[in-house]
Amino acid sequence: MRHSSSSRRVWMLALALSGLTLCAPAAIAQPKPCALLLMHGKWGHPNNLAGFGRQMEPACDTQSIEMPWSRRRNYDQPYPVAITEIAAQVKALRDKGYARVLLAGHSFGANAALAYMATQGDADGVIALAPGHSPAFTYGRGIGKASVDQARQMVLEGKGADMLDMEDFNQGKSRPVRMRADVLLSYFDPEGLGHMPLSASRFKKAVPFIWVIGTKDPLYSAGPSYAFEKAPAHPASKYLVVDADHMGTPEVAATQVLEWVRALP
Repeated sequence: MRHSSSSRRVWMLALALSGLTLCAPAAIAQPKPCALLLMHGKWGHPNNLAGFGRQMEPACDTQSIEMPWSRRRNYDQPYPVAITEIAAQVKALRDKGYARVLLAGHSFGANAALAYMATQGDADGVIALAPGHSPAFTYGRGIGKASVDQARQMVLEGKGADMLDMEDFNQGKSRPVRMRADVLLSYFDPEGLGHMPLSASRFKKAVPFIWVIGTKDPLYSAGPSYAFEKAPAHPASKYLVVDADHMGTPEVAATQVLEWVRALP
């Protein structure tokens, strides 16, 4: 009987230890693989990228944020504040345990992704969909130039908080906007944060970078030398051309972008 009782105790102990071994890995939090932060274009809304985001979900959890250039916000904060808003979202995703945080932006949102890498630089990759907002291009052609020059002078005179009007252009359409002079200058300065070639050249680190451009996009003719090739080289970076216009590029390119994300090392 003593031998039987001892054997039972040994067997129960082994069973208990086995249970602990099986449960231990489940108790250790594993890092989540990927999060994708989505940023819409000028006069847009976070829902504008909903379809693209759904197509990315097999590879990454997605989250869309409303940027200061949305139709509702109407440039309510300067570009540096927009960068801090993105940074807060990136940090929140890191705090949730995501091992990889990618930035994806359409048009002005792509512009912001580049500006973010030039100023903060802590994302793990950039998806630039039909990049837009080219203040050097518009300023050089006199579009909004008077307002930008006036805003610069007002800021120099300490009047950056005063309001200023200008005509804002987006894909051949225009509408009047009213904002603080310092806000206007932050977005429309031809050599400021909105100048994509400069932002690309100032990436704080080399990361996977995909530039997606449609053959019917106004920026298509600029080619990869415009900004893409100015970013630090990375073996996973890609210049992708699709048969689409500016607005249709995210949907048309979604399948190829998903393949690119899945193939990242």
